[in-house]
Parts: sequence; C-alpha cells; structure tokens
Amino acid sequence: MPRDLMPGQEGRPLRLALFDLDGTLADSRGVMLEAFNSAARHFGFRMVAAEEAEALRDRDARTLLRLFGIPMWKLPRIAAHIKAIAGTVPPPPLFPGVDAMLARLRQAGVELALVSSNSEANARRALGAEVAACISYWACDASLFGKAGRFRQVLRRSGLLPGQAISIGDELRDIAAARSAGLVAGAVAWGYAQPATLQAAGPDILFASVAEIPAFFGA
Repeated sequence: MPRDLMPGQEGRPLRLALFDLDGTLADSRGVMLEAFNSAARHFGFRMVAAEEAEALRDRDARTLLRLFGIPMWKLPRIAAHIKAIAGTVPPPPLFPGVDAMLARLRQAGVELALVSSNSEANARRALGAEVAACISYWACDASLFGKAGRFRQVLRRSGLLPGQAISIGDELRDIAAARSAGLVAGAVAWGYAQPATLQAAGPDILFASVAEIPAFFGA
C-alpha cells in the first residue's frame, strides 16, 4: 500500500496519483512542437525556431505567452487547434516503463487519474486501451492555467482529501496547481521543464526516473 506522506501532511497515506500526460507519461515534445508551430502559422504569432526550443524549457507558461505575443483571449482557440493537429498524427510513445509503473500502482491499491490540457481522445490514443484501463478518473481539456480546478474536480469524485493525493507533472504550472489545490506536488525530471528549474520551484518530490514512482508508494 502507499507510503505515508512527508512530515506536515498529517500522516495520511497517499491513495490517489493524478498524472499529467504530455512530458510525464508520453514523450510528446516533438508532436507538440509541430502542433504549436502549425497554430503559429494559423493564428499569426511567432513560431518556435529549432535552435531555441531547448532554451525555452526554463521559461514558465506566462513568460512564453509574452515572448510569443499570444493574448490570453486567444488561448482557447489556439489550444483547440493544437489538440486537433495532435489528433491527426500518430500518438507519441510512452516513456519506457510507464505502462508497468501504472499497472504496479493500480495493483498496489493506488487510484489513478489523468489530468491534462490535451483531449481525452488524444490521451487514450497515447496510452492505448490496456494502459488506459488503469485510469479511474479522467479530467482532460484543462485550460493552460486551469489544472487546479481539475484537481479539485477529481478529488470531489474520488471522495478523498487533498493530503491523500499527489500530482505528478513535468511543468512549473503543474507544481503551482498542486499547491493551489492542496495536493502533494510531484515533478518528473524527464519532461518539458529542466530538472534544476523544477527543483527551484520546490516540489515535495522530484522523480529522477519512472522506476522511482512505484518505489515512492512502496509498490
């Protein structure tokens, strides 16, 4: 069964893991970069040059919006375009070991949720039917800064308290959303944001490998 929380979390066991998709479970950087540049051509904002993509990993979402001249009011249409493009190409591969990791957590009694800005259809394509069957709660199509609301939505459906759940994602906004919703904030070192950037944001735990996740739960 899941291990107890760190000091300050009232000793309640972690019973729910809320995973991000892109950059956490699925290696979708290439797909998302192509979809972003397609949206840039369509909506008339600046594309990401190949040589700057790596440096942008240290920037938070609000900084990127300013850098590319994207107004907040355009985000829903841009997000819809990106998800539509992502749905027309082959799904990105899962990071090695993700399928086994999710199965181990489920077998250990940890409930699993998928909380993503991507669509549920794209998420199910990326996971595949067998892995998707491990997920108890789906909360997709979150806005760029709307994950905290999705976290609370999943908590209400699960009947669990915030301190019994951990969010696991690869971006600074994932950590901020977990803090806002009162969840334990987990981050992964293999996704979009650089590990040093994530560590500086103070997550409760930074996973260096997929194998560390079930070990954290004692699974």
